[in-house]
Amino acid sequence: MRLLIGTSNQGKTTELSDALQNADITVISPGSIGITDSPPEEGATFRENAHQKALFYHGRSGLPTLADDSGILVEALQQELGIHTRRWGAGPEATDAEWISFFLKRMSEETKKKARFICCLCYLDAQSEPHFFEGSCDGAITEELEAAYLPGLPISACFKPDGMDRVYSSLTVHEKNLISHRGRALQQFIKYLQGQPSV
Repeated sequence: MRLLIGTSNQGKTTELSDALQNADITVISPGSIGITDSPPEEGATFRENAHQKALFYHGRSGLPTLADDSGILVEALQQELGIHTRRWGAGPEATDAEWISFFLKRMSEETKKKARFICCLCYLDAQSEPHFFEGSCDGAITEELEAAYLPGLPISACFKPDGMDRVYSSLTVHEKNLISHRGRALQQFIKYLQGQPSV
């Protein structure tokens, strides 16, 4: 099966590709088939944005498409992140380094460090209605970056999942996919492809 991964985020593509490598799927990136423009993100929820992205990429490619919308909710920053995560703070044009520097400076002023990552995946093909798969992971923001991170995923270097002694990005991609918000959504998607009910 050829599957278009509906994102321009390199880190997300890496994680999605790793999780799908044993599912008899050939992963395709938008850039590899000449899609260079970006979808709208005008929804009020992760689900709405994931659906918009899936419609955009499927409409341009005609391929089965898996789109991701994800973000982080931080206890100390109520209503500030969520679906706006990458556009928040230093802004969507900021580099990863600029964005995470702004975020950590802001968090240094806060005592509440609890956070939750959320992911919604939308799968769309020509034969069916859209299917959604959601995952989350609770944890806390560390005082500083504790590891390197994949391009496009800077918060992974300062988010420590509950029950773990390491931040997201200090795990291998495979290890992270077992516990992360995106990994949990992907596990449901793979079950769907295998004909099993998703949880």
